[in-house]
Formats: sequence, structure tokens, C-alpha cells
Amino acid sequence: MARWWPCRPWRPEPTAAELGRRAERAAETYLTRRGLHTLERNYRIRAGEIDLIMTDHVELVFVEVRFRSRTDFGDGGDTVDYRKQQRLIRAARHYLHHRGDSRPCRFDVVSVGRTHYRLRFEWMRNAFTP
Repeated sequence: MARWWPCRPWRPEPTAAELGRRAERAAETYLTRRGLHTLERNYRIRAGEIDLIMTDHVELVFVEVRFRSRTDFGDGGDTVDYRKQQRLIRAARHYLHHRGDSRPCRFDVVSVGRTHYRLRFEWMRNAFTP
């Protein structure tokens, strides 16, 4: 009789945090190819976090990246609710205050979705205003 033992998967499934990091890197590449320049990644304070801080010519852009593997309940942009917006605004104010930056700024949301092993990007410029 042949022996049976469990085999390890060829490639372990990535965790949700790893998928989020990959989506942020992909979104950064997507935006860089469209002319934006990265200043900082994952700017964190106690009140909140900003995934990407970029410049678009003279404008400062605070980018929130949302990844959804399934769109049954909406895309990633739908998940940036009022509470999340307020956390982003607090973090952006902290960044502007401590850097002494007085450039005009905007808040963008990049929704990253996965369809048939390809990433789909939806870039919402000026998604909300403080």
C-alpha cells in the first residue's frame, strides 16, 4: 500500500497585508507612469495613515489605495467613507504642518481590482475635499 502525506502548496497564498502592499506598489507605478512623483510612502501618525504622498506638477497629492479582490460589494473607492476621509485629512494636516508645505493639495483614491490575473486601476482625482 502506498504511503500518503500532505504536500505543501507550491506557492503559499499571500496574506491580506501582503496583497495590500503589492497593490500600493502597483498603484505607485501606475501613477508614476502618469507623471506623478513620489515623496513618501505609508506616512503614519496616531490619527491615521496616508498610503502615498506624491506631487503632480505644483500640487501635492495625498493618495489612498484600496484593493478589492472581488467587486461583489462595490469597488475599493466605495470603502472610503466619512470616517476614513477624516483620518486622511488629519494625517495630511499633520504632514503639512510639520513639513511647512503650503502648496495646494488634493486627495485622490486609487481603486485596485483583480480581474483574470490582471490588475485593474480606477483613479479618482480629487475624490473628496476637506
